[in-house]
Amino acid sequence: MTDLGYQPFDCDNHYYEALDAFTRHLDPKLGPQCVQWCEINGRRYHVVGGMVSRAVTNPTFDPISPAGSMHDYFRGNPEGKHPLEFLVDREPIRPEYRDRDARLAAMDEQGLSSIWLFPTLGMLYEELLRNDPQAVCSTFTAFNRWLAEDWGFAYQDRIFGAPYLSLANVEWACTELEWVIDAGARVVVMRPAAARTVTGDHSPFDSMFDPFWARVNEAGIAVVIHAGDSGYSSNGYADDSFSARFSGGWKPSIKSFSIERAAADFVITSVFEKLFDRFPNVRIASVENGSDYLAETMHKLGSTHHKMPGYFGEHPVETLKRHWWINPFWEDDVTQIVGLMGADRVIFGSDWPHIEGMPRPLDYLTELKSFSDADRRRILIDNVSELNLPQR
Repeated sequence: MTDLGYQPFDCDNHYYEALDAFTRHLDPKLGPQCVQWCEINGRRYHVVGGMVSRAVTNPTFDPISPAGSMHDYFRGNPEGKHPLEFLVDREPIRPEYRDRDARLAAMDEQGLSSIWLFPTLGMLYEELLRNDPQAVCSTFTAFNRWLAEDWGFAYQDRIFGAPYLSLANVEWACTELEWVIDAGARVVVMRPAAARTVTGDHSPFDSMFDPFWARVNEAGIAVVIHAGDSGYSSNGYADDSFSARFSGGWKPSIKSFSIERAAADFVITSVFEKLFDRFPNVRIASVENGSDYLAETMHKLGSTHHKMPGYFGEHPVETLKRHWWINPFWEDDVTQIVGLMGADRVIFGSDWPHIEGMPRPLDYLTELKSFSDADRRRILIDNVSELNLPQR
């Protein structure tokens, strides 16, 4: 399987943000409202919305744990180690984590043709700024200018950096979407969460956001919902801080299910609120949100269809399968997900170089050994290549 005859397109790669990723293009006067740096006991932290953020242990990312450090933990932890034991080793940050030409060289060595490239810290900060929609817009306007400058939106037609969008302000979302499309973006990313605006929380598919989805529909650009901090509460059952995943005692927590809960709610609501009836050209991919929720999601959609005859124009599961693409966690049962969605709606992503991902992207090939050559190719390159092209 190492000689595929083609180089896969990895739908889930990340950078580690440059030190000035949030501040280079931010008016310094807005720093206290948005993002600043501080130093506490000799360590640097971001101050986000006036509060010190410890969402990650070291937001400078230097040193950093090697790619895929927790692979064996997510594989089932055969040696029974405490999660923190997997993170003992650190190394200086590698050039390919912050430099696009170094990343191209790494991709060549890894055997990848192309990548979608997503934020690390950038997937966490909207939640920290959620009570200040203006700060959300200012922060990610600056962030997207940095992304365009350091990585580009379609560098060498191989590295496709995804600008971050929010529905905290629909006018801003439309203006920013227009800007990134004009700058060559092939894909945009947002978190799977309700939109918090000046008038409170709203479904992302409420008609108030139709101007945004109408422009997505017209442009034919793919939208990705990517795992991040979606603000989901454990309602007192567990510590809700993002950094709590690998801290504390040796015990499981329902916090570990928040990513799947957020994705399931987003997927179901998109169908319940008939987004795709209004905008049939919208295509959405779920990346790094897992896929175990899909069977239950389809069951709930089918159950609702039977209980509310005439509400849906077609069976809602068919709507889901037409407009959604799924990137399973690498440890998920991809055979089951292909059975649910079809081989033309599943996409390969390694989460490289994050600690939860693959040590090397194509370590994923073993997960696809039972598939036909044609279906394997769909998952590894064809499906995401299709999503990467605007559909007009």
